[in-house]
Amino acid sequence: MSHSAAAFFDLDRTLLGGSSGEVFQRHLRAHGVGPDIDIPLVGLLNRAFGLVGETRTSMALARLSARAAKGWPVAAVRAAARDAVPDLLELLQPHAPAVLEEHRSSGRALVMATSSPTQLVEPLAEALAFDAVVATTWAERDGRFTGGIEGRFVWARGKWLSVRDWAREHDVAMARCYAYSDSYYDVPMLAGVGHPVAVNPDPRLTAVALLKGWPIRHLDAPPGVVKVGGLEVQELLRPFIRPELIPNARFEFTGLENIPGSGPAIVCGNHRSYFDPTALALLFAKAGRSARFLGKKEVFDAPVVGPMAAAMGGIRVDRGTGSAEPLDRAVEALRGGELVAIMPQGTIPRGPAFFDPELKGRWGAARLAAASGAPVIPVGLWGTEKVWPRSSRLPRLNPVSPPKVTVNVGPPVELTGADLDTDTKAIMSAIMDLLPPESRVRHDPTPEELALTYPPGYSGNPETETERRPGSD
Repeated sequence: MSHSAAAFFDLDRTLLGGSSGEVFQRHLRAHGVGPDIDIPLVGLLNRAFGLVGETRTSMALARLSARAAKGWPVAAVRAAARDAVPDLLELLQPHAPAVLEEHRSSGRALVMATSSPTQLVEPLAEALAFDAVVATTWAERDGRFTGGIEGRFVWARGKWLSVRDWAREHDVAMARCYAYSDSYYDVPMLAGVGHPVAVNPDPRLTAVALLKGWPIRHLDAPPGVVKVGGLEVQELLRPFIRPELIPNARFEFTGLENIPGSGPAIVCGNHRSYFDPTALALLFAKAGRSARFLGKKEVFDAPVVGPMAAAMGGIRVDRGTGSAEPLDRAVEALRGGELVAIMPQGTIPRGPAFFDPELKGRWGAARLAAASGAPVIPVGLWGTEKVWPRSSRLPRLNPVSPPKVTVNVGPPVELTGADLDTDTKAIMSAIMDLLPPESRVRHDPTPEELALTYPPGYSGNPETETERRPGSD
C-alpha cells in the first residue's frame, strides 16, 4: 500500500515510557550474547536516560555498541529481540496506541525512527504494525556482526537525513508528515516535517517547542493535559486537595477501597449541587488517582475555570450538537487506563424532581461501559446541596457549624450489556443504594425548599429561563 504522508515516531521516552536499553540487555544476556553481568555505569546511564533523555555521552555509548557486538551471532540477537517484545509493550505509553491508530486510519505510513539497532527494534515495530523502520543498522557478515555500522548512525541530524531519504524513496511529501520525539537532538527531524509534535519533551526541546508553537503531548495522559516537571496539574494540586482545607463542609468518605488503584473505571455520581465536583475531586485525591471529568460546555467556556478544566484533562460536552466526540474521548481515556467521572443525570434536578427518591439517568455511562469494557463504580453524594444550593451564585460559608457531606463509594455495578436502558437503570439503582435512608422517603417540599433547587434569577418559566452562572449545571 502506497502512502502520500507518514508519521515518524522516536522510540525511547516517546512511544515507550523509558529506555528500551535495559530490556534489550536483559534478553541479550538470556541468549548468551552481551556481558553476563550488569555494568553499573551502563545501568546508571540507562536510568538517567529514562529521566532526562538523550545526552551526548549516552549517545556516544550507543554508537559504540555496534563495536561491542562484534562477533555476536545475528540469529541470537534477533531471537533476543523477539523475546523482548512483551516486556517492551509493557513500557508502551498508555495513549500511544490511539495516536498510532489515528494516523493509520488517516492513511499515513507509520515509521519508527530510532538510533537503536534495526536488528533489535524490528520485532517491536512489527508487533505495533509499523510500516517501516528507519534505524541504525549493525553490519553483518557470515551470520555475525562485524562491529561496524551500515550507513548512518541514525541520531540528531543523521536521523533527519535518514528520514528525509526514506520519504524521497517512497515519494512521501514531508510537508504532509508528522514527527514525534522527546529529544532536543531530534529538532532537525521535527523542523523538517509539516506537523512536529514534542512528546514528553526534555527541557531544551520544551523551550524550542514553546518558541516555535509546536504542540506538546504526553502520551501517558489524554490530549490537552498539561504537565509540569513530569507531573500533571491534578498530581501537583493533590497535596492541597484535602477535606480539612475546606472550612464550609465536614466530609465523610466510605468505600474508598472500591476506587481501583490503577486501570480504567467509570465513576458515576448523583448530582445535587454545584459542590459535587469538589466532593469528587476530594475523593480522587484521597484515592491517589487523577480523573477525567465530563462537563458541560459552559464550564469549559468560562474564564479561568475553563482553561483549568481543559488542562486537567476534562472532556467538554455540548449536548446541543449531538456529537459523539466527548464519548470517543472518554473511551480513549479509559483505554489508556484512566478514571472517567460522569454524572448520569446530566444536570441537577429542579423543583419537585429534586426530591424524587428515584434517580433518572442518561445513557452516557452505560454507553461508555459498553464501548470500553471498563467497570462502573457508583458514588452516592449527600449534603452537597447544603454547602452550595442551586439557587446560590456562591457556596455558603459556615465554618462554625459546617454541614456534613457524605461520599459513599460502592462496588462495581453488575451490567448485563443487553441494552443501554437496562444498564442505566442498574447504575442509578446502585447509586440510590448508597444514599441515606431519608433519600428513599418521598418528601413533599415546602415552597422555600423548592426555591433552593432553581438557579439564580429563575422566573418560574422553564421554557424561557436559562442558567445565568457560567459553569453551572
